[in-house]
Amino acid sequence: MSAAVRKNKYNVRDLFKLQRTEVKSTNHCCVPLCSASGLYNSHLSFHRFPKKTSLRARWLHKIRRAGFSVTPHTKVCSRHFQDNEIHTTAKGRRVLAAGSVPSLFEWNSYTTKSWAGVWERRSRPPSPGPDSAGPVEDIGHPVMVPMVVDHDYGASRTVCVDREQYEDVLSEIETLRVQLQTFNLHHSFGLKRFASSPEDIRFYTRFFSYEHLMAFWNLIEAATAKIVRVTRSKKTDATSTTTESPLTRPTKLLPIDELFLFLTYLSTGFTQRELSHRFNIHRTTVSRIIITWATFLYSLLGLVCIWMSPAAVNASLPHDFEGIYSDTQVILDCTEIRCQTPSSLLLQSEVFSTYKSHCTFKAMVGMSPHGALTFVSALFEGSTSDREVSRQSGITSLLTPDMAIMVDKGFLVDDLVPGNVHRPAFLSKRAQISEEDVLKTQSIARLRVHVERIIRRVKENKLFDTTIPLSIAGSINQLFTFACLLSNYQNGPLVKKWRYEV
Repeated sequence: MSAAVRKNKYNVRDLFKLQRTEVKSTNHCCVPLCSASGLYNSHLSFHRFPKKTSLRARWLHKIRRAGFSVTPHTKVCSRHFQDNEIHTTAKGRRVLAAGSVPSLFEWNSYTTKSWAGVWERRSRPPSPGPDSAGPVEDIGHPVMVPMVVDHDYGASRTVCVDREQYEDVLSEIETLRVQLQTFNLHHSFGLKRFASSPEDIRFYTRFFSYEHLMAFWNLIEAATAKIVRVTRSKKTDATSTTTESPLTRPTKLLPIDELFLFLTYLSTGFTQRELSHRFNIHRTTVSRIIITWATFLYSLLGLVCIWMSPAAVNASLPHDFEGIYSDTQVILDCTEIRCQTPSSLLLQSEVFSTYKSHCTFKAMVGMSPHGALTFVSALFEGSTSDREVSRQSGITSLLTPDMAIMVDKGFLVDDLVPGNVHRPAFLSKRAQISEEDVLKTQSIARLRVHVERIIRRVKENKLFDTTIPLSIAGSINQLFTFACLLSNYQNGPLVKKWRYEV
């Protein structure tokens, strides 16, 4: 390397060596952009940070060194303090006045002068006096109205606007308010949104119209005050000594919207996650609402006696049953709903149905001759036979010798019931059924088909068209029973000319 190159290359520290050393001091200022040092300037004084925590925090805030670690050797030079904040003692030492804070820095040009704002720097015409005469009012100009504003942007606290513009703005605000309410109504998934659409009411609730749904709500509304809700945790006597009123208990939805959610769950078969998105609530809240209302409505409608006396049945007996079938009290049939296959082989063998070739739950449904549902059993395993379901369902205890039942071929219950059994004839090792048996089978099938129609009404609830998950197996009995009982409130008669009384 040449001598010329070595001469141009120098260290920054060499600059200080060229300065004149005045005192032997190692003090230097910790403020950013300040290079003051006591080694080369004897006119500056250096001051330690105060011991008081609040005052020290103000110093750090002023010098703009957040998170800076202060040591006993950290000091600030006197050029950052005002002249009246530094005093000289009798011994010639310069000390700070109590409570002094550095305020002069490179970024404020070492001054504390405050600049006037835009409003102060802008010139304004003088305000008219109270006695000065105003301009002559022009009839052709629009009338001005005063309007008080929130912020004082002018010399006066009031401004004037055009009356026509003012009224147009008010009209626009009212229009936007109505649009906002309509928008919220259309985007909130609840009963009010579909009140004016009978098709949507039938789709989501299976009720014929909004009026029919409200009639059912009026029947059960008083009982909802005593509903027992499923909550996240159970209160014990040790932790709770008061009972919370169902009327004052906070809920995510109104009771009628909770009923609408429950009916939507039955009718559409939506998953709980989908319902949580539609109703804008948590999925666990949907689960608690479903279990709560399933238990509540199962208990409430279960208190209503749907079994009819022979006199009531005869009073509503259709003409099609007159004759040899006039003693028919109930028409019985079994139905099955699919369920999720259990992992246990033992449980699989119990719920597997050879008729459906799938794991199912099985129930018996009975209807009176005029079409009202009058009996529904609990759910049994799919492997249970029709005879065993008839024996365990409790239907035999309701029958008397003067009551006849109408069943399908699989119901071999002649020894279980005290009365007659109207059942289609069997071939029974004969080469051909007799003409009399054919006519009997046709007449029974023509009347017994109506129980299939009432079962179809129950299964119009799409929940039972899907495979029932085992996660709701604990409440599926309540759900199915309520769907059967609700069919008497949702629908009209199976045949229009039949009288429908329960």
